[in-house]
Amino acid sequence: MTATKFTAPPSVTHTETPKPKRARKVTRPKPEGDATFAVLHDRRIAYTEHLGSGPVYLLVHGIGGNQTDWARVTERLVETGQHVITVDLPGHGLSAKDRGDYSLGAMASVLRDLLDYLGHRQAILVGHSLGGGVAMQFTYQFPERCNGLVLVCSGGLGTETPKWLRAATLPGSRIVFAAIGSEKTTNSLLWGCRQLARVGIEPQLVNPQMVEKLSEFGDSDTREAFLATLRSVVDVSGQRVTALGKLASMEDLPVLLIWGARDPVIPLHHGERAAEAIPNSELVVFPRIGHEPHVEDPDRFAQLLRDFQHRVTPTDDSPAVAHA
Repeated sequence: MTATKFTAPPSVTHTETPKPKRARKVTRPKPEGDATFAVLHDRRIAYTEHLGSGPVYLLVHGIGGNQTDWARVTERLVETGQHVITVDLPGHGLSAKDRGDYSLGAMASVLRDLLDYLGHRQAILVGHSLGGGVAMQFTYQFPERCNGLVLVCSGGLGTETPKWLRAATLPGSRIVFAAIGSEKTTNSLLWGCRQLARVGIEPQLVNPQMVEKLSEFGDSDTREAFLATLRSVVDVSGQRVTALGKLASMEDLPVLLIWGARDPVIPLHHGERAAEAIPNSELVVFPRIGHEPHVEDPDRFAQLLRDFQHRVTPTDDSPAVAHA
C-alpha cells in the first residue's frame, strides 16, 4: 500500500485510556522450546519473528526485561497481519549473558546484525526505556536501516533516574541484588502484592510481573549482565548517556513518542522536550498509565503502531543478506 510521508510539526496528544551492511559471522538459528536463536559474532541472540505484510516492526525491550514484555502488543499486531520481530537484548532473557560489551553501540550493532541475518534492509524501531536509547543509537549508527522510530518512555532524553537505579551502580550492589532475587524475598514480595490487591491497591513498580523479573537476579550471570548494562548508561548522578544533541538530525525520520503520564521511572517532561526538539515527531500521552504503556494498555498501543506505519515511506525490503 502506498503511503505519503508525514511532515507535520511536532504535536502532543493526551489520549484517554481505560483503567483496568552484513554480519561477518552468523549461523543458522535453531529452535529451543518456543525461542529461536541466531549466533551473531559469537553471541547467541534469542528472537521471534512473525511474518506479515507492510513494514517490519522491531520491538526492543527495556533493562531487566525481555521480548515477552511485548507479548500482548505482538499478539494484536499479528492478528492484523503486521510483520513483527521481538528480540532479547544481550544479557537479557534467553540471549547470552557473557562478559561482552553491553554499551548502547554494541546493542545497536546486534540489532543491525539480526536484521541482516533475517534479510531486512529496514525496520521501524520500537524501543522501550533502555530499548529507546538503543533504538536512537541505531538510527545514529545506521540511519539508512531505520524508516521509522517509536520511543516508549525512553531513556537517553534527560538525566533523572530513580534513586534505586542510581544506587544499583554503587559497589556492593551485587550482594543486594542477590538478596532481592532470593526465593525468600520473592515469596515475601508476592505475598505483599496479594495483600495490596485485596484492598484494591496496584502499585506500578512492585507488582507480580515486576517480582517475577526481580526473581531472575537469583542467577549470578543475570545479575552481572544487568549491572554491566545499567552501568553503561547510569551512574550515581543519573543517566550518563544523552541523545539530546542528536535529535535535530532526525528531521527526515518519522518519530512517535509514547509516554505514561504517571511514569515513575522516566518523567513525562523528557518526552515533551524530545517532541519539541525532533522536527517530524508526535507525542502521545496515556494519562493514567505508568512506565509500561505497551503492557498496561496493549490495545491502544498496538493501534498507534498500526497507524504509525502510514507515516513511513514504503521501501524495497528485499533481503540484505541471505540466511546462512
